[in-house]
Amino acid sequence: MATYEGKVFTEEQEALVVKSWTVMKKNAAELGLKLFLKIFEIAPSAKKLFSFLRDSNVPLEQNTKLKPHAMSVFVMTCESAVQLRKAGKVTVRESNLKKLGATHFKYGVVDEHFEVTKFALLETIKEAVPDMWSDEMKNAWGEAYDRLVAAIKIEMKACSLAA
Repeated sequence: MATYEGKVFTEEQEALVVKSWTVMKKNAAELGLKLFLKIFEIAPSAKKLFSFLRDSNVPLEQNTKLKPHAMSVFVMTCESAVQLRKAGKVTVRESNLKKLGATHFKYGVVDEHFEVTKFALLETIKEAVPDMWSDEMKNAWGEAYDRLVAAIKIEMKACSLAA
């Protein structure tokens, strides 16, 4: 079983994550964009972290670079959650953790950004699967997200030590 700081990602948590991801997967592009729109609604200053948004006057919904980025982040986050118990650790398919850590370090991502993203992610999932949503599902997705963030932060710390 995958353990992290004494916690176990249970079969029940895995089942909830897999069940909801199966439903959400077909709408990943739309849900990814919703996730980022929620992030920017909560923390407008987060737009400054994205080079392709800094000097753009195009509405976020129409930004041609935001949509694919948002989808890839949403898919990577959800796929990582689905694989968590089976792999016994955070696995990232498209980008490796070192690259994620380096990118997040380079752009100055801090704990508050991860917290806003977690809140936005949970709200996005809740809206995507309202009939399935429960405290147990919220906890399962929250735990999976926390583990992904912990893995990214380890790589960010490695970058800071090397800098």
